[in-house]
Amino acid sequence: MAELVRVGDLDFTVDLYGPDDGAPVLMLHGFPQSRAAWRAQGAALAQAGFRAIAPDQRGYSAGARPAGIEPYAAANIVGDALGLMDALGHETFHLVGHDWGGQIAWLTAVRAPERIRSLAVLSRPHPAAFARAFAQDPAQAARSGHHRSLQDDAAVAGIRAGDFAGLRAMFAGAGVPAATAGFYIDTLSPPGAIEAAIAWYRAGGAGALRAADVPPVGARTLYVWGDADTTVGRMAAEATADFVTGPYRFEAIGGAGHFLTDEVPDAVNRLLLEHLGGVA
Repeated sequence: MAELVRVGDLDFTVDLYGPDDGAPVLMLHGFPQSRAAWRAQGAALAQAGFRAIAPDQRGYSAGARPAGIEPYAAANIVGDALGLMDALGHETFHLVGHDWGGQIAWLTAVRAPERIRSLAVLSRPHPAAFARAFAQDPAQAARSGHHRSLQDDAAVAGIRAGDFAGLRAMFAGAGVPAATAGFYIDTLSPPGAIEAAIAWYRAGGAGALRAADVPPVGARTLYVWGDADTTVGRMAAEATADFVTGPYRFEAIGGAGHFLTDEVPDAVNRLLLEHLGGVA
């Protein structure tokens, strides 16, 4: 069930699953998706007794769409995650992120380790592992070409062209069901929405730190990567192990691409429940 949660002067649209007194699990979506990316996981976690919390993040929520670029700096979005859990009354929580939501999850675990019961990240490597791959693997720069293309002034018009025809084709090619893609595009369609989502890229990804300088995380961590991911190569995925000092599990899903919650929801559910079941 969706409700509005106020953090500072912003109102976030949040889906809540499971019992009020269940162990809280915050789930952060990536680009170009929305809180709908977690529907299968929210249902599975609720059935297992967890309290799953899936917000439309800054820029994606209609009530949390400030103008400009600087408001979308990663440090502000990390603050949203922590503020959201404050507003809901959860001092500590399990944290799950995918894609850009994974980047924010890594950074949140660095900024507030005392609040993180466990960490699970899909697709997005630890920022320092990603930086290493950019420096050492020429193919990774090619895989991440959209980071550069979204800086172009014409990017917004190109994405909006033909009722988001390019995004629809991309989702279809990635195995995302058309109905699910429709949820994502409905979130990005209002004036200012896709512009705000792109502002995440333009504001930079590691907050006050260079990506290469983001320290290791000590939380118990699950990292899941699809070995057919066109945006993240094996070097970055495997290097993530070097930046986790706590108990660590790496799962590579054969044949899966980038949008894991849409492509292989049952596998993601199983891995998350196994991971969360082993954390107090």
